Amino acid sequence: MRVFWKTIDWILDKLKIIGAICLVGMTFLTCADVVGRFFRHPIFGSVEIVGFMATLSVAMALPYTQQIKGHIGVEILVRVFSEKTQTIIDTCTSFLSLGLFLITTWRMTIYAHEMHNSGEVSMNLEFPEYSIIYITAFCFVIFSLIILRDIIQNISKLRSQ
Repeated sequence: MRVFWKTIDWILDKLKIIGAICLVGMTFLTCADVVGRFFRHPIFGSVEIVGFMATLSVAMALPYTQQIKGHIGVEILVRVFSEKTQTIIDTCTSFLSLGLFLITTWRMTIYAHEMHNSGEVSMNLEFPEYSIIYITAFCFVIFSLIILRDIIQNISKLRSQ
């Protein structure tokens, strides 16, 4: 099982790097497009590319943010409970999140498959949008696995208390 989680962590690190590259790429492309527009030579399709990179950077950041517990949570009420109660609440929330993101991943995969079969492409560059949706669905699979690992850790923590 350790090898599996090490592989997931390796994939997580690669997603984090690719997401950061997309973020930097968005910045450079937007700056280049603004300068190009100033000289009346905008970059064709820059809005589409920036949109794709924004989608990828967010999707690739989700698993890492879950791993470092960086998501915003409402803890004002939960803090007054005991550590065991907090762990139970976190486990229940994680189960609900896991269910939601597994359903979302499943539906995104179906949607990407339908777009692939229909041959739909982006408006200007004619880029196959289904590839972005498949990549996002893959990122959601990794995100769901990180949530599953949190659930396993919480259950282990509850058993040891």
